[in-house]
Amino acid sequence: MRLGDIAIDTRPLKESRDFRNLFAATSLSMLGTALTSVAASIQVYDLSGSSLHVGLVNLVIGVSLCVGLLAGGVLADRRDRRTLILRTRAGSALVVLALAVNALVPSPQLSVLYVLAVAAGIIGGLGAPALMAVTPALVGREHLAAAGALLTLTTQFGAMVGPGLAGLIAAGPGVAACFAIDAAGFLLGAVLLSRLPPLPPEPDSAADPEDERAEQHPLHAIAEGFRYVRSNPVIRGLMLVDLAAVLLAMPYALFPEMGEDVFDGGPTTIGLLYTAPAVGANIGALVSGWTGRVARPGIALITVASIWGLAVVGFGVSGHLWLGMLFLGIAGCADTISEILRRTLLQQCTPDRLQGRVGSLWLAQATAGPATGNALSGSVGRLMGPGTTLVAGGLACFASVACVGAVAKPLRDARLTHDQETEGPHTPASPADPADAPAPEPDGLPTTHDVATPPHAT
Repeated sequence: MRLGDIAIDTRPLKESRDFRNLFAATSLSMLGTALTSVAASIQVYDLSGSSLHVGLVNLVIGVSLCVGLLAGGVLADRRDRRTLILRTRAGSALVVLALAVNALVPSPQLSVLYVLAVAAGIIGGLGAPALMAVTPALVGREHLAAAGALLTLTTQFGAMVGPGLAGLIAAGPGVAACFAIDAAGFLLGAVLLSRLPPLPPEPDSAADPEDERAEQHPLHAIAEGFRYVRSNPVIRGLMLVDLAAVLLAMPYALFPEMGEDVFDGGPTTIGLLYTAPAVGANIGALVSGWTGRVARPGIALITVASIWGLAVVGFGVSGHLWLGMLFLGIAGCADTISEILRRTLLQQCTPDRLQGRVGSLWLAQATAGPATGNALSGSVGRLMGPGTTLVAGGLACFASVACVGAVAKPLRDARLTHDQETEGPHTPASPADPADAPAPEPDGLPTTHDVATPPHAT
């Protein structure tokens, strides 16, 4: 196999000016978000002297983000997505500027931070589904895997570089400088994204004009997204695979205890544990070129999700720091490949008129699932110890993924079909997308509301 067959596919950047603008804007926002996240945590702790408030602020952001995602999914399927993206970017810039102002006044207020955390979560959630939904229109469905890998790389780069940079800036100019840099990034990103063409959602058919969709009650619109996720066996299967990984085998809450009690280290050791998955994730993105050509992406997804679980088991039994970091790197690499495959299958199997809502449900699961999984592993770890918890969770993840893979035949049989794309006003002309047809009947896969809840390592 040639190096070019596995190296990250950069064709979307070479062939699409619009995707280059999206990539640059996303890179700026991911780095800026990491700066703001760390700076806000530092400021909250300085003002309150309590880790509880740090956790509560992050909880407020997470809950607000989930609410915004559900509403944003509906808006992304009703309004011009370019306009929605630009407006939410401007709103995010104003929120971050308000954080900077609060940090610069003589007496910064903790209550203001809570209010702005709610605003940041809601506005970010409103824009995220539209940002995700425009990718097929910008690159064509034949390049979805490559585009997903490139966008994942921006997330992992921000997660790896942002926290350390935020610490340096906070120790020097102060947290207000972190907020100001993030605001500048949002504004510059908005300028880049303003060059995108109009991107209205495509109507499902002549019998489903956009004005009728706009009259649909928002709750009914969200319910339609839920029903599509439940009725499409490929999407349902990939979300169940992801749910098994994020609920049963999330190791991050146990890093401090593992670093101190198992590896006999301190803050530096704990920091290395948090860094190792991000390094592996970046490597995974850089060698993801094969994901766009894999014959059975569903089987590949099941395989890498299983590797994630086994890598967590390996981390749990490793008695040496270097070995534990190696397993965490493998886990991060598997997680990134899993995200690329899930994003690609999700967008390929979803008609354009539902891209916003289905994408919002996937993003909501990517937000709530890891948080719940870390809380679960932290609680169980207090009873069983960190090593035993990691081994049990990793094995449970492996078994659950294997069960889903065994019963989800449509997911195992899924293929990346480049010659069956949805034709629309802003996509390359091609035959009709099979995802617009009625979804196949479920294939014995469990259908629970839990599947309606990217990316574990971020």
